[in-house]
Amino acid sequence: MIRFILSKLLYLVPTFIGITIVAFGFIRLLPGDPVLLMAGERGVSPERYAVIAEQLGFDKPVWQQYLTYLGNLLQGDLGNSLVTKRPVMDEFMALFPATVELAVVAIILATLIGVPVGVLAAIKRGSWFDQISMTGALVGFSMPIFWWGLLLIIFFSGYLGWTPVSGRISLMYYFPDVTGFMLIDSLLSGEKGAFTSAVSHLILPSVVLATIPLAVIARQTRSAMLEVMGEDYVRTARAKGLKPSRVIGIHALRNAMIPVITTIGLQVGVLMAGAILTETIFSWPGIGKWMIDSISRRDYPVVQSGLLLIALIVMVVNLLVDLTYGLINPRIRHK
Repeated sequence: MIRFILSKLLYLVPTFIGITIVAFGFIRLLPGDPVLLMAGERGVSPERYAVIAEQLGFDKPVWQQYLTYLGNLLQGDLGNSLVTKRPVMDEFMALFPATVELAVVAIILATLIGVPVGVLAAIKRGSWFDQISMTGALVGFSMPIFWWGLLLIIFFSGYLGWTPVSGRISLMYYFPDVTGFMLIDSLLSGEKGAFTSAVSHLILPSVVLATIPLAVIARQTRSAMLEVMGEDYVRTARAKGLKPSRVIGIHALRNAMIPVITTIGLQVGVLMAGAILTETIFSWPGIGKWMIDSISRRDYPVVQSGLLLIALIVMVVNLLVDLTYGLINPRIRHK
């Protein structure tokens, strides 16, 4: 198992270097001049421009800029925001819990609904439930997030008035930010109605963000179950007279979960991309909205570091998924 873990960790090194190159190169393709942004005026003198360019390191060749950037990364220095002057890592850590809370609720919702729907669709293959659920999954996968989010806001927030339009909690509540997770902090605060308010603000964003992962998980679960249910060991289990629930739950679902876990892990990247649109629509103060605001303000250090940190999160989650394979199926460790 240790050798299996080390082999997976070694793959992260070239991947990390590739991500730094992409993040470093992408930010230089964006229009705008960070020196002029830093100067705060359009009519900056050439002398002042040269001084600021030297401070930012833009007076050096690109390859030297990259090596300096990589060296700072290895020391944990992501630079400072050009707008707020605060360290990028501090801003990221302050906003990251909001995105994690939204993403975790979304993936739990997608998994709890998607896996049972996929299993039932496979068991009842060709039935009305199978056709309706898979058609719904196709529609959910194809639906644009921004359109779906606005539609839910209009209906549930505007027409029915059941849910708030934006934010994480009502402005009438104020309590210390202990963990950064609003659901936990609202419970710790002891204020009456705070937790209910936090949940009501989380419902629509999590549903919107969970829509695409739910559709993908449901379809993948159905496909994996249909493949496994045709295997010899499943037919043998049925021939022995085992209960259908035991055949499905123990023999079929356990083996079908390997590709499903892969799908769930890969949805982290989808959640991070979807969080950018979802957080913008619902004014959710997470890293997605932070990235959009930084792009509009041409805050290059924030955009560059934000891309890198999001990519690192996806890398770590994919690593955990690979390690989970080894726990579920020991044969994978020896490949």
